[in-house]
Amino acid sequence: MDKPTLAPFTARDGENLALYEWPMEPWLSDEALPPRAVVLIVHGLGEHASRYDHVARKLLDWGFAVRAYDQRGHGESGGVRGGLSSETLLLEDLAEVVDDTRQRALHLPRVAGKGNDDGSLPLILLGHSLGGLVVGRFVSLKVRPVDGVVLSSPALDPGLNAFQKFLLATLPVIAPNLRINNGLKPEYISHDTRVVQKYLADPLVHAKISARLAKFIATAGPATVAAASTWTTPTLLMYAGADKLVNPAGSLAFADAAASNGTANVVTVRRFDDLYHELFNELDAAPVFATLKAWLDARF
Repeated sequence: MDKPTLAPFTARDGENLALYEWPMEPWLSDEALPPRAVVLIVHGLGEHASRYDHVARKLLDWGFAVRAYDQRGHGESGGVRGGLSSETLLLEDLAEVVDDTRQRALHLPRVAGKGNDDGSLPLILLGHSLGGLVVGRFVSLKVRPVDGVVLSSPALDPGLNAFQKFLLATLPVIAPNLRINNGLKPEYISHDTRVVQKYLADPLVHAKISARLAKFIATAGPATVAAASTWTTPTLLMYAGADKLVNPAGSLAFADAAASNGTANVVTVRRFDDLYHELFNELDAAPVFATLKAWLDARF
């Protein structure tokens, strides 16, 4: 299959973001069925969107148009690796990409009488790890309306110890741009050693994180969990029970808050007890993809 199209996207401050679009030509042929919705993928800390090519192609096979982008300071996008000039920057970037994706979707065919009331294609955000946190905070703040959310091992609880909490209380004030190693251990991204080796050899993967970015992760997670009681966007939350990179307790707390406040019908939760952090890259990812497909089929 053809590679995704990579195009620079100029953000409001002049920085370039790498925006990927998987081939949409099939939707433009007379024989093809129109896409069911558009899925926008938001990747995790230190990685990049191209690592989700296999996820995008599954979605294409299921009838969805797919886009993704490298978050600022990651992959082919501009910005200091692992840096963050303001705590709202990643949310602002996502808002711009969402707006652009809505505009791009206007050029795609659609089934008469289907989609949103205004005739637009539904937009689904799929975020993994840091991307899941960015998506979750974005939706909780109602930055832009979206039609569905998929959270994969979201970083809702980074599992900080007392010393790390002390550092986060001081470093963002005195040295917000100080970058250190993010401390993630690649051997725990997946049980598949081939995935780990490819990750380690990937020149677009980095292990940097600034004090300001760390603070965003530490504060946005609890804030997103607190918003679960008023959640209204259809959401699939999938998380790894054996996750050693983010604390599964964050996802559990989100699920419990949603269920206890009457939003269980909005938030669908699936825990994969034996899997590591990167659910879509595990040795047996079939149940993960099956869960995603069933949820999408039921709603779109």
